[in-house]
Amino acid sequence: MNYELFIRSSSQEVDFALLKDGKLIEFHKEEDNNKFSVGDVFLAKTRKVVQGLNATFVNVGYEKDAFLHYHDLGPKILSLLKFVKRVSTGKLKDYSLKDFPFEKEIDKHGSITQVIKSNQSILVQIVKEPISTKGPRISSELSIAGRYIVLVPFSDRVSISQKIESREEKERLKRLVTSIKPKGFGVIIRTVAEGKKVAELDKDLQNLIQRWNAMCKKLQGAHHPSKVLSELDRGASILRDIFNDNFSSIYIDDETLYLQIKDYVQEIAPKKENIVKYYNSKVPIFEKFGIDRQIKTSFGKTVSGSKGAYLVIEHTEALHVIDVNSGNRSNKSTNQEQTALEVNLIAASEVARQLRLRDMGGIIVVDFIDMAHAENRKKLYNHLREEMKDDRAKHKILPPSKFGLVQITRQRVRPEMNIKTREQDPNTNGEDNREIEAPIVLVNKINDEVKRLVNKDYKKITLNTHPFIAAFLTKGFPSVRSKWFLDHKRWIKIQPRDAYTYLEYHFFDKDGNEIK
Repeated sequence: MNYELFIRSSSQEVDFALLKDGKLIEFHKEEDNNKFSVGDVFLAKTRKVVQGLNATFVNVGYEKDAFLHYHDLGPKILSLLKFVKRVSTGKLKDYSLKDFPFEKEIDKHGSITQVIKSNQSILVQIVKEPISTKGPRISSELSIAGRYIVLVPFSDRVSISQKIESREEKERLKRLVTSIKPKGFGVIIRTVAEGKKVAELDKDLQNLIQRWNAMCKKLQGAHHPSKVLSELDRGASILRDIFNDNFSSIYIDDETLYLQIKDYVQEIAPKKENIVKYYNSKVPIFEKFGIDRQIKTSFGKTVSGSKGAYLVIEHTEALHVIDVNSGNRSNKSTNQEQTALEVNLIAASEVARQLRLRDMGGIIVVDFIDMAHAENRKKLYNHLREEMKDDRAKHKILPPSKFGLVQITRQRVRPEMNIKTREQDPNTNGEDNREIEAPIVLVNKINDEVKRLVNKDYKKITLNTHPFIAAFLTKGFPSVRSKWFLDHKRWIKIQPRDAYTYLEYHFFDKDGNEIK
């Protein structure tokens, strides 16, 4: 298993592409204007307390107020409210919680009106980003995630990831963390802590305590609402959560970001520092490594799999529906049951990849091909669970029903990744579907443009265009490009670009600047 991370930076956003054995499995965008990321902590004020919903709405600075349910307050909410009030007014300078007197825990079946009042200062953490017409979902049960552990203020509990199976390892980790854990803080031990020494765990813990202290310092005199603790940027958070010995390379095309990521990798895995590489080339990073092509083929309504199988993915308001089709695979086998199992196993792997790639959440219904034998349905179920094992989002999979349907629920904490890959057919003219000679017209335009640029005496000219158009210009003898050389005594470099639409093209000079 081999993981590679590619980071592309532009002025407005940063794109992160995670590849597993050369196949795109995660794609994230981090925009500069995204002020509400999962994990951010805000000092905010409550607005209206709604007894009927047993919840309150909180102003965190978003156009729609965030929703805070009674069950998301956490049992130690009274201690948190007292702490925030004393720190904000300057009466409490020690943020360690070792001498802070905790209040009584609230009743889990209580009413929010007994705990929260309107216009009250409160610390809240984003647990779900704004999606569609809804504001952010928040919680007052704060947690600060590190590489190996998660720090939980106002708690004394030590919890261990269920993915660590060894009982001896669980006891060892619990014993180590209990010995270094400060009073007043709980700790959740993450899966990646397995096998780690106490020095590594303690270093991670001290970093989290420093972040807690830095957050508390911001509370005094802070306006409402204001962000007092920011989650790590998307690149660092991806590495924090999934980085392991299977990572072989991390490529970044921005020098500043490269230095930041290199420093972070040096901190969490010094032996792996050399896999972080700065990509400096005129060929765009996603183009060079074939990621643009994978994005185009992975985000459409229809997704092709191996051996002819394909998925059709439909989105509704309430749920996502995925239909599995065998394609031409059914023509190549005489055993219908075996064909159905083979196609379903291929489709299950692609379904697991698509859920993670598009970050699809909520209810997902997958219509697999019907199988008559119970053992085959069990094989499919176990295979799908195994494929989704590495998915960081919380999820639950139900066994196939008698109709061949598999129901999946998957945690949704940020808007689904949706990239439009469909473009208008350039060979037809709008709605009347009248055929036009689009490629011929385009090549004529490019010919005129080449003639104009040559006359302007540009020394080096590069043409970036769609792969189909690039092939049309370069293939055959004599090719269109050869004719340009004979006519103008100038060789035009042609660079195919998977990310371009069919009729899109751009000229660049020797310095890589676009020629208008």
